[in-house]
Amino acid sequence: MDFGDKLKRYRLKEGLSQEQLAEKIGVSRQAITKWETNRGLPDVENMIILAELFKLTLDELVLEQVKKREENPVVYESETVYDIDTTKHFDINLGGARKIILKTGADEKIHIVISSEKLAEIGSLFKVKLDEKRNKLDIELVNKKGVSRFEAQENVDIILLLPEKFTEHTEVSASVKELFIEDLRLKRLEYDGDAEKVYVRDAEGSLEFTAKTDYEIFVSGNCTRLDVNQFKAKAIIHLENVDSYKLLNNGRKCKLITRRNGETIEFRENENAINTISISGIFSELIIDAKK
Repeated sequence: MDFGDKLKRYRLKEGLSQEQLAEKIGVSRQAITKWETNRGLPDVENMIILAELFKLTLDELVLEQVKKREENPVVYESETVYDIDTTKHFDINLGGARKIILKTGADEKIHIVISSEKLAEIGSLFKVKLDEKRNKLDIELVNKKGVSRFEAQENVDIILLLPEKFTEHTEVSASVKELFIEDLRLKRLEYDGDAEKVYVRDAEGSLEFTAKTDYEIFVSGNCTRLDVNQFKAKAIIHLENVDSYKLLNNGRKCKLITRRNGETIEFRENENAINTISISGIFSELIIDAKK
C-alpha cells in the first residue's frame, strides 16, 4: 500500500479532516492533499509526528509492506462525502459487511468509506444512495453488481463518520461480523441487525441494539446508556467496571444475570452510578460479565 493511501486510512480512522490533521502537525491542508495523492512525502520530522499521532512505528507508516501489526491492509477503497448544514435524523442501511466502524467525525460532513482486500473496483460494485428531506437524511448502500451476502461479510469493511455538530438521532441497519462503535457523541443511536461481535469504546449518548439473534458486546471506557432489545435471544456484555452502571430489566419475561469468572454473583447497585445498561424485549437473557 502506498504511503498516501495509508495516511488517508489512518486519518479517517481518527475521524480527522485534512484541515484538522494539518493543524495538528503544523502544515497546510495542501501539504496533506499532496501526501495523500502520492505527489510528495513529509520530511523526517513530520513523519515522526504522524507516527506518534497514529500510534505507529516509522516502519509501519513508511515501508511499502506493513508489518503484521496492521491486521487488514486495504487494497481497494471508495469514499463518499456529503456536506451537512443542519441537524438531521439519519436513517442508514449498510447491508452486509465484515466490519463496520462507526464514530463521530470532526468536520461537518458524513464520510462513508467502503474498502476491500479482494473485491476490485469496489466503487462500481456498491453505490451510496442519499435521499435528503427537510429534517431527515436516508442513506442506503446499494449492491449494484449482485455481490452475495456471504462475499460482503467476508470481504467488505465500512467506516462511517458522523458529523458531531449535526448528529442527534441515528438509525443504522446492517448485518456484520464485527461492529466497532468508537468515540461516538450523539443523542441516540439505534442499531437494528446482526453483529457477531460488538466493541463499544467511549460512547456518549443512548445506544440501542435490536435483533432476533445473539449479541456479544465488549464495553470499554465510558458508555452513557446501552439497551439491548431482543426477541428470544441472548446477549453477553463484558464490562470493565460494573460498579459504574445501573442494571435494569425492562423486558417481558427476560432474565438479567451478573457473573464474574463464570460464576453468578449478587449485584449491589452503586447509588452514584450515572451510566445505565438495560434489557428490553421478550423472552430474552442478558448476562453481564463483570471484570471488576
